[in-house]
Amino acid sequence: MNDIRLASWNVRKCVGLDRKRDPLRIVNGLNALAADVVVLQEADRRFGRRPAALPEWMIAGESDYAPVRVGRSEVSLGWHGNAVLLGPDTRCLDVEVMDLPGLEPRGAVIADIEKGDSKLRIVAVHLGLMTRSRVQQYHAIRAHLAVLEALPTVILGDFNEWGTGRGFPGLPDFEVHAPGATFHSSRPVAALDRIALSKAVRLEDAAVVETSLTKVASDHLPITARVSVAA
Repeated sequence: MNDIRLASWNVRKCVGLDRKRDPLRIVNGLNALAADVVVLQEADRRFGRRPAALPEWMIAGESDYAPVRVGRSEVSLGWHGNAVLLGPDTRCLDVEVMDLPGLEPRGAVIADIEKGDSKLRIVAVHLGLMTRSRVQQYHAIRAHLAVLEALPTVILGDFNEWGTGRGFPGLPDFEVHAPGATFHSSRPVAALDRIALSKAVRLEDAAVVETSLTKVASDHLPITARVSVAA
């Protein structure tokens, strides 16, 4: 078994609770996570051509992470704000993006990654605010995964789920974990950020990262998870 360290963070376009847009602060927070794979939400600005709020040149110059190129826009870091960063011992085998149904514009990035002898499919998401939209999005993701080559899979990101249950309509084959309350970072009360594991992936541990930096850098706290995949 090989362990892969995952992380997810809604970085709110790099605007902290002090109202300062500080992408370097976000990069410093990412460095402290020391993850093999990080998925980000709100990594791009919302309007126009959706330019990156977290510049790729800063990631390259101030960290060991490398963004997975989604290939849809030369000015964006991600797709609908969803970005995937890889650590130095992890490589991307394939990547695609998909639009998600619902009242709001939403999307997902699907990246097949490899670390050592382990391969893992990462589905990076920022799901809708409305329950009906999220249910549609769960079904759309599962239907899309069903036509792909089978791989151990993790769905990771901001689920926007305020409930406490593990059962999710549309994801019957996944076990959903909430490491803890992540929102609002100044006084966390809701576990919006979660990880869903297919049966071939085992959760070893997971946590919410609450530090002096993460409590001010965004309105969400990041989560980390260590998973194991059969080699």
